[in-house]
Amino acid sequence: MFMRIDKLQAELPAPKRKDPNAAAALQELLGGKYGEMSTLGNYMFQSFNFRSKDKLRPFYSLVASITAEELGHVELVSNGVAMLANGPDSAGDETGGQDISGAPFEAMKDIRSFASFASHAGGSVPVNSNGMSWNADMVTTTGNVVVDLLHNFHLECGARLHKLRVYETLSDLTGREVCGYLLVRGSVHAHAYALALKQITGADITKVLPTPNIPLGNIPECQKYLQEGSHRRLYTWSPADYKEIAGLWGNGEQALPGDPPGELQVVDGLPEGGKIHQLTGVASAFTPDYAPEEMFEVATKLYKMSR
Repeated sequence: MFMRIDKLQAELPAPKRKDPNAAAALQELLGGKYGEMSTLGNYMFQSFNFRSKDKLRPFYSLVASITAEELGHVELVSNGVAMLANGPDSAGDETGGQDISGAPFEAMKDIRSFASFASHAGGSVPVNSNGMSWNADMVTTTGNVVVDLLHNFHLECGARLHKLRVYETLSDLTGREVCGYLLVRGSVHAHAYALALKQITGADITKVLPTPNIPLGNIPECQKYLQEGSHRRLYTWSPADYKEIAGLWGNGEQALPGDPPGELQVVDGLPEGGKIHQLTGVASAFTPDYAPEEMFEVATKLYKMSR
């Protein structure tokens, strides 16, 4: 089962301006071939289908715990997409009953993904940067542990390339922060799968990391995560389960060359995380409604009754 926490894995800075085209580019990290929907789908179904769990507990626990993190990555990218599409908060937009006869969203007809406004109100959905739907054909679960781990290693390296390309297209702090955080955590996952394969097969594919060969130290948005040691941590995402990953991630193993040095460590539970940005309603776009004041009043009463 899963437990949900009302926070993001990392705190995202507010966007400087509304940029629905940047939001569309960031969608690639959500619903693209190497996006977070793909990593989540692969690891989740591999963990569901894993054979001989008790006998292969360290490997099962690795895939299962990373599954939980990937679910949070889907949430993080989705929030980044919505933030970029909506831009800075403007409380004035929330007032209901505004005149809509003057085509207040005329500029939206020229954006890269008109459906993101017309159908999704500037929100995120599991599609890539061109609006093509993510699909289950991107999920690999063979039942063979070595094949699946090797596929996962490839997926994380492909995702790193993915993120670097998207990073190079973005200038707003929101999207770049998403990329910076995910580059660090994706490097952890690739390293973890490489160590797992090394234990089973003896093949040291850690020597091909990072792939592509761009050190995280060259990316400003990665620095604070490197300084706090995020590149050396795997989380169990559970108060009591999946501790067996310490047999793979630890035991004197060190951070990758080029990253700040230190021993790999398993952290029980989850990171502190950051707050979720509150998107202000846009009444003229019917989000949450054209005249939402009555809805707000009802919600306020219900909130008070719950305290």
